[in-house]
Amino acid sequence: MKVKAFFDEITNTLTYVVWDDVTKDCVVIDPVLGFNPTTGKVDTAHFQTVRGFIEQEGLRLHWLLETHAHADHISASQLYKEVYPNAKVGISRHITEVQKAFKGVFSFDATFDVTGKQFDHLIADGEMLVAGSMRFQALPTPGHTRACISYLIGDNVFTGDALFMPDYGTGRCDFPGGDARTLYHSISDVLYQLPDETKVWVGHDYQPNGRAMLCESTIGAQKADNIQLSAKTTVEDFVAFRETRDAGLATPRLLYASIQVNIDGGHLPTANSEGKRFLKMPLKTDAWKGEVNASD
Repeated sequence: MKVKAFFDEITNTLTYVVWDDVTKDCVVIDPVLGFNPTTGKVDTAHFQTVRGFIEQEGLRLHWLLETHAHADHISASQLYKEVYPNAKVGISRHITEVQKAFKGVFSFDATFDVTGKQFDHLIADGEMLVAGSMRFQALPTPGHTRACISYLIGDNVFTGDALFMPDYGTGRCDFPGGDARTLYHSISDVLYQLPDETKVWVGHDYQPNGRAMLCESTIGAQKADNIQLSAKTTVEDFVAFRETRDAGLATPRLLYASIQVNIDGGHLPTANSEGKRFLKMPLKTDAWKGEVNASD
């Protein structure tokens, strides 16, 4: 089995192609669609790069696997399906809880489905999935969101936003359904129970201190050196740290655009009669109201 990482510098996201070099069966983990919130334009450059690699290697794409409903980039899963119609989009079955939470945030009408049917397959906790010759297991690792999954393929685990490189730490836990205590147990009781030599492939790399991009570590290295949650970190210390840090973090630049597409299975908003598509943006008017009340 082989792994190829593709780094999207704009969102610091890593997309992975995992394949059997003998049978050419493959999966894509966390596909990215480019989006400029200023112009409203989407671009397919990242997709074209990954597609070019798939075609170059003669791979057969079986799955488009989401580690969760991302808040920092739009999923390109439906773009892949236009080219590879037999590929299935998979995400944790807990996506229904995320859909219900954000349906209210965006004030979606009653027709918005919260049963997860926008995805081809809702993955059960611990489920074994098949991609031709490859077998891989879905490890539930919630905490960043309620619907986070890590994928264990051979001696490789793809952790999404649960674990980052040891010098950066872990994912934030302040989104609806996120919980620092839950993330602690996902990492300590699930990921850190894997053999130390298991390779860890992270979902993002934010290149702290300006270092070059890194995407691969090991469970042993994480347990020894993760600056936020090592094998010695207590749950109380992690929760206190994570909640304090998260309180000061800015809202991700693409959160609203990303979430409303990603909880809908990667489908872009339906075009109107003129062929135009629109995203919704919640408007917060607390400051406005405060000014009006002060003048009274």
